[in-house]
Amino acid sequence: MKFSTLKIGRILYGLTFIIFGLNHFINASMLSGIVPIPGGVFWVYLTGLAMLAAAIAILTGKQARLACQLLGILLFIFALTIHLPAMINQGVMAGLTNFLKDTALGGAAWVIAETYAEQPKQAEAA
Repeated sequence: MKFSTLKIGRILYGLTFIIFGLNHFINASMLSGIVPIPGGVFWVYLTGLAMLAAAIAILTGKQARLACQLLGILLFIFALTIHLPAMINQGVMAGLTNFLKDTALGGAAWVIAETYAEQPKQAEAA
């Protein structure tokens, strides 16, 4: 089996979101306190499930492009609705690291999504 840096990168990214997703279930009560809308624990479980589903899609290659596109949206929503307000209300340093982390991971999700795009068929040389 030949591994390329692309395959290794996909595996590492997918494994990271398995850990993030499980963390949402393990620490749901703690994380529910930062959810900016009613139903905190429900949203923590739902986003944890979304992260696990995205990770499985990335690792299996099944619906991976869509999963990465949606994961990117989720992460940008986190950055804008959780971490940006923390920076505004509690000082820049309070949420800066998490804001930058989710922004970078969201951008990476969209880059990885494009690696799953169908490649156009090349015309065979005569």
